[in-house]
Amino acid sequence: MKNFQRTLVLGASIVALAGCGADEIVSPGTSGDIIINNPAPSPTPSPTPTGGATVTPAAGCPTINSAGGLTDAGTISGPTGEYRVCTLPETFNVDDNLPFVNGLLYQISGRVNVGTDQGFNSTGTDVTLNVEPGVIFFAQAESFFVVNRGNTIEANGTPTMPIIWTSRDNVLGLSNDNSQAQWGGVVLLGRAPVSDCSNLVFNTAAAPNANPQCEQQLEGTVVATPFGGTDSADSSGSMTYNQIRYSGFELQQSNELQSLTTGGTGSGTTLENIMSFNSSDDGVEFFGGSVNVKNLAVIGASDDSLDVDSGAQANVETVVVVQRTGTGDSLIEFDSPDDLADGTPGNALPQSTLQVNNFTFVQRSSSSSQAIRARGGPALSLTNGIIDVDTADDVCIRIDEQITLNAIIGFDSVVCDGVNRPVRGSSGVSDAEVQAVVDAGTNNNLMFTLSLTNTFVNGANENGVTPFDATARSSFFSASTFIGAEDDNVADVFGDWTCNSSIMDFGSATGACTSLPVY
Repeated sequence: MKNFQRTLVLGASIVALAGCGADEIVSPGTSGDIIINNPAPSPTPSPTPTGGATVTPAAGCPTINSAGGLTDAGTISGPTGEYRVCTLPETFNVDDNLPFVNGLLYQISGRVNVGTDQGFNSTGTDVTLNVEPGVIFFAQAESFFVVNRGNTIEANGTPTMPIIWTSRDNVLGLSNDNSQAQWGGVVLLGRAPVSDCSNLVFNTAAAPNANPQCEQQLEGTVVATPFGGTDSADSSGSMTYNQIRYSGFELQQSNELQSLTTGGTGSGTTLENIMSFNSSDDGVEFFGGSVNVKNLAVIGASDDSLDVDSGAQANVETVVVVQRTGTGDSLIEFDSPDDLADGTPGNALPQSTLQVNNFTFVQRSSSSSQAIRARGGPALSLTNGIIDVDTADDVCIRIDEQITLNAIIGFDSVVCDGVNRPVRGSSGVSDAEVQAVVDAGTNNNLMFTLSLTNTFVNGANENGVTPFDATARSSFFSASTFIGAEDDNVADVFGDWTCNSSIMDFGSATGACTSLPVY
């Protein structure tokens, strides 16, 4: 997903998104040499509850503070019961709260906004939306949810009552383990720096203040939606214990949202215990900003599982990625701009930086040829990681271009079961040069014999690898006693806040991704 214009184009109530390329908030499904085949036949669906507890519709919709309030849209029925449907207002214009009510679902219709854009130089928070544990949102087609710059969301579930964002088909019991693209997704925007200035005037080391107001701008729509600023510590709120299912509806030809998309969000934003399930585009994508994420599960993404670009400064810790067999590209695609012809020069600031610690990546897609790909000069750090490639011909780590090779921060305590070509150099970089960087790290082995159990839980071989102290790379990281996302028990981190599928069964008491939890 590569295009250096990075113009964010999203609609108001009927979404219009200009197809400028993958490094937009709305990313194209294909570009460059990314190839996504038609999905394989649907796997056997996870079981839908029969004969268990079901819900009855709430008596009505709660009263909220925002103009227009909630609209009672009647009821909807599915395998887990009948629910009251309360449609969200187009914009939450004052501080508000969405309570959990048994038998009630909140409907996202069209574009739903938290606040309005507060501007590049704004400070403080205009509107905060609080979402209680257990709340379920649903949407269909091009509907999506945006937290605009200068506003925040506090959507904090619990380990046993996650907040769920899903599709109408999921409510109706029509989704299976290969369903995707059934609604838009969740977008968080903020005031942290970005590199891809929409007016094509860029900041570089030689001219660091060439554009003191570099932002990526929503253009050509009823409501402008810029993001970016100068506050790397900006907060767009908090999302913890959230599932985002079946996202990525094609809003315009070859342009889809991710499950979670961030644009210029700052380090004051809390993102923990986030699950993306069957996004038709990337699982998550970070456009610029300073992004810290802990406990991330990306299951069944149809393009890249984790995509980082536009000058993002990203730290991600404790990550499990599992692909579907018939769809999915790289597990990490990591970019900085590298070609002036594409709009943004390779030396534009800030340079994208991605550090990933304690991860287990399970590549299963026949459409994917490499697990991790970095290109365009970004700075990459991988520590305490396990990569399970699909076939003997698949590449563990691919590095494109000398500027990317030169920018690598380091690889330490990373193992992969590569066989024929564990590393790949491209666009002027040789395989030997990439291998030299791997060899310069500590405790790396990209021709490792894996002993994983339950898809991603360490076996004896993985637990025999000496871990690296990643606190030296980032204060966001914790000192770990093992490599990978989980050393012995799925439920230690990825427990009842996740959902189960034939792609990855977490053993969650919350139930199947094809169903809704009943509390």
